[in-house]
Amino acid sequence: MKVTNLTGLTDEELLVEKKKLKKSKIINAFVIGFLVSIVIAGIVSSIIGKNYVVLIPLLFPIYFIYKIVSNSKKNNELEILLKKRNLN
Repeated sequence: MKVTNLTGLTDEELLVEKKKLKKSKIINAFVIGFLVSIVIAGIVSSIIGKNYVVLIPLLFPIYFIYKIVSNSKKNNELEILLKKRNLN
């Protein structure tokens, strides 16, 4: 997603950006859920095999994806502009 100056956008363009961000949040939630299910499946299978080392690399992408999604500066700026222009 390219970085744009959100204050210069029209109301319609802001609503389009809001839809794009909502879509990306849904995709990110799906990816996080998929990775968590892999970790859970790994835990269940590792109870039998006692191989916990495989799970460590899977935890890092989950953390970084969540951090990027929750701390998105563009998302925060967009929400402020939408509230200011009463476009919720």
